[in-house]
Amino acid sequence: MAKTDGAAPPGKLAKIAAPERVAAFRTGLSAEARAAAWLTAKGYRILAKRFRTPHGEIDLVARKRDLVAFIEVKARASLDEAAYAVTPRQQARIIAAAQAWLMAHPEHAEFELRFDAVLIAPRRLPRHLLAAFDAST
Repeated sequence: MAKTDGAAPPGKLAKIAAPERVAAFRTGLSAEARAAAWLTAKGYRILAKRFRTPHGEIDLVARKRDLVAFIEVKARASLDEAAYAVTPRQQARIIAAAQAWLMAHPEHAEFELRFDAVLIAPRRLPRHLLAAFDAST
């Protein structure tokens, strides 16, 4: 049995994340913070960050007047690469997570709903894609 450093509960092995996974996680957190700041500057109010369900995750949920936007944040080397990274499979998972969010927040069920993306690339301003995809596809 492997030794633990006390971080894991007794009888459980500590999981060690690969360095590239840790770097990707940190990049994602940084990108989400940049996107939230960008949206706030554009007049949105952030309602939720990193909303997780068994079906998927929503990076940001934001509101502006009578609109609730479910926002996928993508960070890549270029804005074009970030745009192509929002795959149909991810879109389906985000839509499922949005349904769960609306069930947990019925006070927003009558609002206009939209699925956006915020693209992040080094040395570039974020790009906010309004209605990047929709739930009907």
